[in-house]
Amino acid sequence: MNRRLRLTPCAAMLILLSACQPAPAPLSDAAIAVRDAAPEDLFVGRLQNVDVELLVKDCKVFQVARGPEQAVALTEVLAPPPYPFFTDCQRQSLRHEDGAVIAVLGRMAFGAGGCCATGGTWRTRDGQTWEKISEHTLP
Repeated sequence: MNRRLRLTPCAAMLILLSACQPAPAPLSDAAIAVRDAAPEDLFVGRLQNVDVELLVKDCKVFQVARGPEQAVALTEVLAPPPYPFFTDCQRQSLRHEDGAVIAVLGRMAFGAGGCCATGGTWRTRDGQTWEKISEHTLP
């Protein structure tokens, strides 16, 4: 007995269309930064009973907002004061400690030794309000 599958033109078209799913939209720079962040550069947790997601990138702290599908937006919430010459980010990290997030940021001036021309250590208990707890980063 010969059992061949016979498709009507409409059925064949439906099969072809279902196989042609649109490719997912490319990730934004913000989504890539969050995806590729090292563990010490990303905090995801609760502060004062509110879900908070923070990312440190290029010596700045950003609040991460997620939208529909893969949409990600970054809003700067902390950065060291500007420096009059070119600098490079030498130290950056986030850690959770005693119900707060501690951010360490340090920028070194080009051509200078050691660290840091600008930076310090800050603490937040809500992800928005930052308190500077030391002027210079640890060696």
